[in-house]
Amino acid sequence: MKNAAVLVLLGSLMTTPLSMARADQPGPDWMPMEQVKSKLLQSGYTQVTKLEADDGHWEGEGIKNGQKMEFHADPKTGVVISEKHDD
Repeated sequence: MKNAAVLVLLGSLMTTPLSMARADQPGPDWMPMEQVKSKLLQSGYTQVTKLEADDGHWEGEGIKNGQKMEFHADPKTGVVISEKHDD
């Protein structure tokens, strides 16, 4: 009986699509995405092309000073905490 239960469990795990994997989600005390975009525009970004929750912060891409940039923003304040050119 135990073997049958294990096989059913393994079978259900193997058929679960990758898209069902849990994605990072903003925390309940995080600044909303639209407000973060506004902060980014105030800090010199002319365009935000990607913004998502990742590993405890906002992560994204955008255009600043005519160059494509990658950035991390504080989840509660929207302030850019790191950025680099996207080569």
